[in-house]
Amino acid sequence: MADVFTTDDARWQACLARDPAADGHFLSLVRTTRIFCRPVCPARPLRKNVSFAATAEAALALGYRACKRCRPLG
Repeated sequence: MADVFTTDDARWQACLARDPAADGHFLSLVRTTRIFCRPVCPARPLRKNVSFAATAEAALALGYRACKRCRPLG
């Protein structure tokens, strides 16, 4: 099955819904706090502050740190 989370809008909708099917497909990056989260994280940043990365390694390379609530590295 093709990855349905290919656009930022689809990724954002998955984050809003805390869709467990999105887990493992991407991570959300929150510019204001410099953290990255799994799509199922209960944190609710504003859309204007969120971008997306494919992997934790990519997020770490950009200078983000892992969320302590959803533990995307664990």
